[in-house]
Amino acid sequence: MASLPSAVPSHPVVFTTQTPYTLPSQKFMIPLDWKRYQLSQLINKALDLPKPIPFDFLVHGEILRTSLLEWRTEKGVGEEDTLEIEYFESVMPPQRMSELPHEDWVSSVSCRIPQHFATASYDGHLRLFDYSQNLVLDASVHQSPITSVCIVPSPPSDTESRILASSSHDLTACLTRIYLDSETPTASTVASLHLHTSPLSSISTDASGSHILTSSWDGLIGVWDTSIPDDHQVNLERGDDRKKRRKTVPANIKRKAPIAVLKSHTARVSKAIFAAGEPAKGKAYSCGFDSTVRTWDVESGVCMNTINVPERPMLDLTETPDGTFSSLHPRTALGKNQVVTGSYDGVARLWDLRSTKGAVTSFRVWDGMKVLAVDWVGDVVGIGGEGGMEVWRIAGGS
Repeated sequence: MASLPSAVPSHPVVFTTQTPYTLPSQKFMIPLDWKRYQLSQLINKALDLPKPIPFDFLVHGEILRTSLLEWRTEKGVGEEDTLEIEYFESVMPPQRMSELPHEDWVSSVSCRIPQHFATASYDGHLRLFDYSQNLVLDASVHQSPITSVCIVPSPPSDTESRILASSSHDLTACLTRIYLDSETPTASTVASLHLHTSPLSSISTDASGSHILTSSWDGLIGVWDTSIPDDHQVNLERGDDRKKRRKTVPANIKRKAPIAVLKSHTARVSKAIFAAGEPAKGKAYSCGFDSTVRTWDVESGVCMNTINVPERPMLDLTETPDGTFSSLHPRTALGKNQVVTGSYDGVARLWDLRSTKGAVTSFRVWDGMKVLAVDWVGDVVGIGGEGGMEVWRIAGGS
């Protein structure tokens, strides 16, 4: 047991980590007046790191914010109970990198195209920016506000184009192919998806890019494949008042019908996503204004499980890395063990899924304007909302 000289009483501690910076297995006697800073110094000294790395510490599923004595007193932990403390790299204060102006609200952002940001706006446009903040593509896709956009995964061999799937208040979703192999990218909408009788709230893709889910205020979830049909699968009859509210679809844009419809929600559906790591026709999750989170067997179209959260309308849904899922009021984006949320108060917050009693850090994006969307890839976080889009950098953490 490693004992550290101090006049202050000590407590036995064993350190663990999921980082590459692993200590040999041993027990330390840690002075009870130590806080995060002293513990971080100890890890750096014990590892003899050439460049200091700041660490944070998890004790019983809670990030340590006080001294060990204050923590022990609050939790009622005995003097002889060995504490297992997990350390991980600290998150540096988020840095605002750039602003991408828009004339209308940005409802959805994606950082999934290398070196580019894709945005969807209430003006019905999809836009593509490069990392130098240049607007390289501006495509008018919908005649009403776009609510969501996602990048459909493509085969590794297809480096020249990407499919963007978008959902809108015009009662349709669209598949738009963008071509990236030239100095000036171009876009062509190749299919429109027809099912819903109320505004669409979200669109999402499975990991393979073969299938898509749409959710709508009409309470329905549409299941679609991403193939482009040779002929129209849907006829738009003039006598149907519902379809008069849809955008006029050019003849060259193929109208697709769903391959299945999931029915169980009793109010607006806010979000539907495929479960990660499963076949496209496997499991899916959804949430909505009926204060429920539902689990679906997509192939059979059956709702397998319903979680009721009375008087708590759910606006967003994301799956955590361990295969469970979280239903949240803010918009979300996941890292390995962390989640970034954006809220209507204009603040973005970084949470650690191992300690959810308080945010790891928070940063104000706008004053008096809502955050409507976030996406997080690597160190880059794209944030969209009433103020347009901003790009922030979050480094460190795990």
